[in-house]
Amino acid sequence: MTGDRRILRGIFGNAARLLSGKAGAGVVSVVYMALAAHALGPTDYGILVLVHTYILTVAGIIEFPGWHAVVRYGAQALLAGDEERLARLLKFAAMLELACGVVAVIAAALLAPWVGARLGWTPQAIALSAPYSLAVLASVRATAAGYLQVTGRFDLLGAHSLVPPVARLIGALIVWAGHWGLVGFLWAWLVAAILEWAVMWIMAFATAPRALRWRSLRIDPRGVRTENPGLLRFMLGANADVTFAELAARVTPLAVGWFGGPAAAGLFAIAQRATIVISQPAQSLGQAAFAELAKLAARGQTGLVISTIARASGLAMAVAIPICGAFGLFGGALAALIGGERFASAGGLMPWLATARTILLCAPPLSAALTALGRPGLSAGMNLAGSFGLVLLLATALPVWGQEAIGPCVVVQAILTMALLSGALWAQAPSAPREAQAV
Repeated sequence: MTGDRRILRGIFGNAARLLSGKAGAGVVSVVYMALAAHALGPTDYGILVLVHTYILTVAGIIEFPGWHAVVRYGAQALLAGDEERLARLLKFAAMLELACGVVAVIAAALLAPWVGARLGWTPQAIALSAPYSLAVLASVRATAAGYLQVTGRFDLLGAHSLVPPVARLIGALIVWAGHWGLVGFLWAWLVAAILEWAVMWIMAFATAPRALRWRSLRIDPRGVRTENPGLLRFMLGANADVTFAELAARVTPLAVGWFGGPAAAGLFAIAQRATIVISQPAQSLGQAAFAELAKLAARGQTGLVISTIARASGLAMAVAIPICGAFGLFGGALAALIGGERFASAGGLMPWLATARTILLCAPPLSAALTALGRPGLSAGMNLAGSFGLVLLLATALPVWGQEAIGPCVVVQAILTMALLSGALWAQAPSAPREAQAV
């Protein structure tokens, strides 16, 4: 078996382990979403989505995830058998991530009343927005996830994907039975977010060797930048890349709610959730690929990085195209099945969103390749341009054409982002070995 085929098997094997959990999570997500949509209707369901999306957006902008650095430099430490270096790296990344998480919680709580009033939240939702800011914690777990990646525990990462949807489903059933409405669903979503955070850290801590656990807790993180050259620059670039790559998906529901109100946001959320079945494999592929690509980059095999990611992206695209076609044929029926007849009009958005997600399938693997080659800032710049372009498109088109403009804007943004990322990797390919070694 050739080297690139062996690496592909590793990438798709890790992605399959991630997707085994995410596939179940996807099914559970549709059930709890249907419960919430039927119970609340478009307006209140839209408020639920807007509150949660607002919190995730603030978290995404302020938080400082360290999983890329843990995987990239952790792979080097493991290759060298240097446990102290790994422990110092883990503590440094965790301290930085947790500190930024606290700032994000405070910022989300302070800004929520103003944002909520502009987005049409009910007084109860605005009052609950301060404690709901603790949902930021759901994304403050990247260091723990990075450790599980670098040690190959993709089975646990896949299992963790089930934690938030199962918690939301249990909460949704309780709220449904108690007829507690929007406030009840907000509390259920908050509990699920806290569990999502806690379980990931427990998994990482429990699977680490005892010596590494105690060393990570006691070790002085000073000196981590000296033994990991380019660490802070790499973390800044990777953090910007993650932020900008996810910004478009988070800003779009807020923009729809800002210009169209909570009901429009609720309809968009149904279409977005239904079509996520296309993007989840791509996200898993990018996450799984980075762990393998980081090992190749640590050994200086940059040519294999590029050829591997090209093949992996092509295979992912081939699988997704038929799924995209199915949304075009059955989108309206699916929207009505999930949310009821009040949400049937969301079916018109599904073909557009499915097309955009299909176009963007290669984006996570391309970003993973650029980051593994030591160019996270370049990937971040391309993702920022794509996200900023979408914001401009929505701000211009929504006031004029209303909800009909959402689909075309999302597709144009997907084409722009893919073109920029593909061009960036193509331009870097000839000089990748030299630049990767310089980082």
